[in-house]
Order: sequence, then C-alpha cells, then structure tokens
Amino acid sequence: MEKVNRVALIGTGFVGSSYAFALVNQGIADELIMIDLNEQKAMGDVMDLNHGKAFAPHPTHVRFGNYKDCKNVDLVVICAGANQKPGETRLDLVEKNLRIFKNIVDNVMDSGFDGIFLVATNPVDILSYATWKFSSLPKERVIGSGTILDTARFRFLLGEYFNVAPKNVHAYIIGEHGDSELPVYSSADVGSIPVLKMIERNKEYKLEDLDELFLNVRDAAYQIIESKGATFYGIAMGLVRITKAILRNENSILTVSALLEGEYNEENVYIGVPAVINRDGIREIVELDLNKEEEEKFAHSAHVLKEILAPHFEEVTK
Repeated sequence: MEKVNRVALIGTGFVGSSYAFALVNQGIADELIMIDLNEQKAMGDVMDLNHGKAFAPHPTHVRFGNYKDCKNVDLVVICAGANQKPGETRLDLVEKNLRIFKNIVDNVMDSGFDGIFLVATNPVDILSYATWKFSSLPKERVIGSGTILDTARFRFLLGEYFNVAPKNVHAYIIGEHGDSELPVYSSADVGSIPVLKMIERNKEYKLEDLDELFLNVRDAAYQIIESKGATFYGIAMGLVRITKAILRNENSILTVSALLEGEYNEENVYIGVPAVINRDGIREIVELDLNKEEEEKFAHSAHVLKEILAPHFEEVTK
C-alpha cells in the first residue's frame, strides 16, 4: 500500500491556521488533523479548508481530531501557546508556554506517538528543548522552526539590496530566534559571489547598509506585531517548507532549532543553525566556518538561551 503522510496540527490560531492553509495549497500531506482547545474554531477551519479542496493540487484529507489521533501521524506541528504582545520579547513568554507545552507533549506521547515534533511557538528554541525533554524522543526527531524565517527575511532584504531574486541569495541568520541572533556575513553569497567581495568591488554597496538591513531582519516581528497584532504568513510558509523536507525526504539544508552536542563549541542548547532535514528529522548539523566576531556573537546567543531556560525549566518540572 502507498505510504500516507499524516500531519497533526496542535493550535489553530493565526500561525496554525495559516500553516494549514499553506500546507493544503501546496499539496504536501495526505492527511491533516487539526487539534485545538477551541474545538468550534478548529472545526470551522476544517470545514473552510475542505470547501477549497476542489482548487487544491492534492486532495488532502482535512479533519478535526484530538490527542489520541496523534498515535499514527508522522509529524506533530505545535503552534499552540500564548502569543507575543506589543512590547513583549519572545523570551517574555517562557514560563507560561513551558507549562502549556508540558500538558501538550504529555498528551501527545500518551497517544503512542513515535514520529517527529516540529515546534513553532515562541520562544521556539526553549520550547524545542522542553519538547525534547518532555517527550524523551531522540534529539533528531524534535525540531524547532528556529531562524528559518529570519533567514528568509535576510535573503529577501539582501535580494532587494542587490536587486537579485531571493532564491539566488544564500545567507544565514543563526542563534536564538530573537534579539541575540546574528547574520553570517562571512559565508553569505549572491549567485556564488561572496557578499563581502561584492562590497569590495562596488562602491555603491556598503557594509553599514548591511548592518542596517540586519536590524530590519531582527526587529521585523516587532514592526509586524505593531502593525497588525501578530506575524503568521511568513512563519507558516517556513513551517510548510520544513514539513516538505521531512515528508519528501529531501536532505535539504534549513536553519532550524536543533540540539547542539559539541557543534559550534556549544552543548545542551537548542538554537538556530543550518541542518540537513529528511524523513528521519535532523540528519546532521552543518557547522559554518564562522569568523572570530561571529563565534563570539553565537556564544553570547547560546548563553542568553541557557540563562533563561535553566530557572524556568526547573520551576515547571518540580
């Protein structure tokens, strides 16, 4: 029999429903189960999505479900939790979302689930670590959305700056998905030409412009939240990209939140780094050749996450 790709989505708020919409429109999964405490909202989303199935590229079976339905799914995507409000940082959400996640992950694991977790809720690095600990699954099978959206924003803005399509820009944002993240200029390129070399060759381009560009990347969420209350389209498309890499066994390199065990000279921290993603989850972490300044900034970012995680995680798991 042909393999059926099943995805369970937990949390059908702005991000979750946008993910479901993008997933159905790209025809990546065979079955999508939507789970939410607000059952009426989830059932409404199911009905709405099914009404558009005639226009979809693939007849994804979309249905309402509960935690017991997670037993036979390949991927559980968690978008549930408290949202970031105007003036809040992602790290302000730590303790309330840790408690929510303890309940979610326990319920999923009680179903007999033995697939892959994909975490989107903020602070995503800390909640990915918590999901790994709560689930006791191998680290390869717990993935956070990490800096996939920050990297996409970076590629988009670099593309605008150099007047080149974002798909032809290869550059990474790594570290915390938050205020301590950093751009890796040393390995960024446009059409295989290093960005730093392009700046050397052409006086129109300036390194100071790139620094300004990065600030726009880092602070984009604050600007969007101020404008419309939440960010959801970009991250939803990023989650679908990760889902596709998993279900289609792509071995694609994406910047996700992964557990480091010596890579980048860091241990016991989930943080945004490039990783090879396939049907088994994270096949391996790609270690970029960082310069000294980038190494220091990455170490600082990892330290920020560890300092925040330790006391809150201990409080929740007492």
